Amino acid sequence: MALRDLRWSAAFGAIAAAMISAPAFAAAGGANEAPPAQAAQPQSSAEEMASDRLNEIVVTATRRSSNLQSTPVAVSAVDANLIRQSSPRDIGDLAAFVPNFSANTITNFNAASFAMRGVGQTSIIVYFEPPVAVLVDDFVVPSVQTQLLDTFDVSQVEVLRGPQGTLFGKNTTGGAVTVKTKRPELGKIGVDGRFEFGSFQTRKLQLAANIPVFDNMALRVVAGSETSDGYYRNGACYGPVVSFVPSNYSGVSGCLNGRRAGGKDVTTLRGKLLWQPTSRLSILAQYEYLRDRSETVPSVNENYGYKGNTPFLTDILKVIRQNPASSDPLDNAAISFRQDGLIKMKDGQRISVDGFYLNADYDLDFGKLTSVTGWRRQLSRIPNSYAGAAPIGKDGTPLSFFDATRDDNRKTFQQELRFATNTGTAFDAVIGGFYQRETVDFCVAQILGFLDLTGGPLPFGNWNDTPYILCNAQRSSSKAVFAEGTYKITPQLSLTGGFRYTWEDKTWYGRNQAFIPQLGGGFDPSISVNEALGASVFKFPANVITVNNKSNKPTFRGTLGYQATPDIYAYLNYSRGFKSGGFNDQIGGFAAFASDLNAFREAARATRPETADSFEAGVKTELFDHRLRFNLTGFYVKYKDLQKQLNVPIVVNGNPNQVTLFVNAASATVKGIEAEATARLFKGFTLRGVLGYQDGKYNKYTADGAGYDLAKAPLDRAPEWQWTIDGAYEVPLGSNYKIIANASAAYTAKNLNTQSITDIDGNTFLNSRTLVNASLTLSQVDDKYYIKAIGRNLTDERYRIASQNVAGLWLNSNFGAPRYYGLEVGVKFRGP
Repeated sequence: MALRDLRWSAAFGAIAAAMISAPAFAAAGGANEAPPAQAAQPQSSAEEMASDRLNEIVVTATRRSSNLQSTPVAVSAVDANLIRQSSPRDIGDLAAFVPNFSANTITNFNAASFAMRGVGQTSIIVYFEPPVAVLVDDFVVPSVQTQLLDTFDVSQVEVLRGPQGTLFGKNTTGGAVTVKTKRPELGKIGVDGRFEFGSFQTRKLQLAANIPVFDNMALRVVAGSETSDGYYRNGACYGPVVSFVPSNYSGVSGCLNGRRAGGKDVTTLRGKLLWQPTSRLSILAQYEYLRDRSETVPSVNENYGYKGNTPFLTDILKVIRQNPASSDPLDNAAISFRQDGLIKMKDGQRISVDGFYLNADYDLDFGKLTSVTGWRRQLSRIPNSYAGAAPIGKDGTPLSFFDATRDDNRKTFQQELRFATNTGTAFDAVIGGFYQRETVDFCVAQILGFLDLTGGPLPFGNWNDTPYILCNAQRSSSKAVFAEGTYKITPQLSLTGGFRYTWEDKTWYGRNQAFIPQLGGGFDPSISVNEALGASVFKFPANVITVNNKSNKPTFRGTLGYQATPDIYAYLNYSRGFKSGGFNDQIGGFAAFASDLNAFREAARATRPETADSFEAGVKTELFDHRLRFNLTGFYVKYKDLQKQLNVPIVVNGNPNQVTLFVNAASATVKGIEAEATARLFKGFTLRGVLGYQDGKYNKYTADGAGYDLAKAPLDRAPEWQWTIDGAYEVPLGSNYKIIANASAAYTAKNLNTQSITDIDGNTFLNSRTLVNASLTLSQVDDKYYIKAIGRNLTDERYRIASQNVAGLWLNSNFGAPRYYGLEVGVKFRGP
């Protein structure tokens, strides 16, 4: 029996054991799982649906607990009840419930591409810090590769829109996503288990156990495992290949094997120990474990029909057939599965995370002192056929059009200390300090077989057999102090002012791209490395250059809030945020640095910080005796020194190629509206609506070598319209059971993903789409047992979730999942 089958046999056994054990706990006095501890306890799912009023939502957007409807910032909250009803795959799916927030992936990666109010992340550059920050239990998750978190253990997600430069720090010019996980409960025994199986051989097991240790200590252990075969097929077709060397590649034609590709294999574990030695002190220690061994992310080469073909690309089209194998792009993916030349494609992506976190709160008579400490290590090995092309030679050897592996080791330490006053007077404040230290070691090994089309072999061998390695590293620290105070001018009118000052210090180490025999600084054929990071700049320091960058920035916020009536709250807000400057992990590639060290350092310098000035007005209402909640926000944001990634075509030794530049190239303005409505139309039925509109334009956008006015292109990842309609209806079925029906439709307009510098026809776009999801749940009235049927993308739309044009050499895309059907069974109970 295969290891995967043994794992799932054990999973079925664990679910069965939990279900058999549940009645014993229930007979001893089991109850529904208590909601997470916070200032105001929200209702459970059963209590909320049974009520004819909306429950109160408590948020921590101001670093203290407050009612959503009287919090003077643009914040959306998705609680555990909505998460349970909507059955999201990860926090990215929750973007449908937040106006002007979109979540996709970065081309060729299972990495988060979050965008908000005209700025977003479309690059995998390891030193590029995203403008939408993600925090889990107040710890900033530094890498987009692990930000698409599973929602099983989540109690609430808060999405703060617009710059959050005062309380949440740098890199929040777009906003912040704060995730609160479920805390252990003192004195309670509890189990929550779910198992889902569905399309593409998807199997997903999630288990959580709450165990009391002492009267003042409890342990919560959460474990999950997800596997699937993937929804792509490795089925791309190719015409005759006559130009590659050696000659055994001649005459290659036909299609790949068509097997499923892009499957998942992810295991997670989170252990949490809560200790409350006194009524004033609470300490939460956590350990995070993640092992992602999923298959390489497939992509689809879309050169056919591309309007911006260069003469070289026209030649490439003779290799990559212009007509796809199928009208369904999901059947046209391509991965070479190469397992040599440092490219371990058959091993898939290997991402390992270990994290240790300590959150402590101490209540004083006049406020609360909070400490957030964390250390996190992430190791990533991410191979891919980045062009979405993978012909196979006569002898079965991969013909790597462009295969590479991007490997990095990242270690992050963070410490935040803050104090939120509770004076009982008209004035309260939050003050604190933040420190982050991070080390990143990065290497990319490339097999550039397409260069055998235009030139002969290298001194080291054929391009198709010879890895070309680019390595660099970064050591960085960030320090900040911040303060924000609120003064109640009258019981209804309040004024808030905040200030933060940040000190950034980054040191970058890099060298020119090199073949393995060149790593020592000369030519030594005896040098060997077993993986890309074996060529690290610290292991081979010859010709390594060091560049330092320091920047200090103030950010601030001012807000006027007015409680017009008990049900209507209005506010005006101005805030400034900044995103720190960064280095380019691709510098030193084919556009090699000059031998002059000063020229090298000039080329490798970091970008300037990106800044955002936001003006915002909002009104929050709760009407008809708490049966209707309607919030409306208008905003205007000015961005300066926008950091952009540009793929620039170049010629190296007579061969066409490209270089990736990372520059401050633009300024822009974005204005728009955001509306959210939730209505309890009648007992058991809740209707939600979300609407986002944004109009973004470049004020200027200049770059060397531009082939057209770059400012005429739309902003990256800024769809003009987004809307969602979601309904949930709970009805009793006899005295012991109930049925919960949920359905939603979510629309996102067409939006730019990557911009070509040379030809406006080379810009790549993500399709407009309307995704229809639904679920039907049969449950006991107390939610102890349930079975849920899940349907996603019920209209079976095909739509791009990522797409890139690499300097006119190739264009490849990733697509969203097709129609999915799944069945989830679960059990939830608590002992005395």
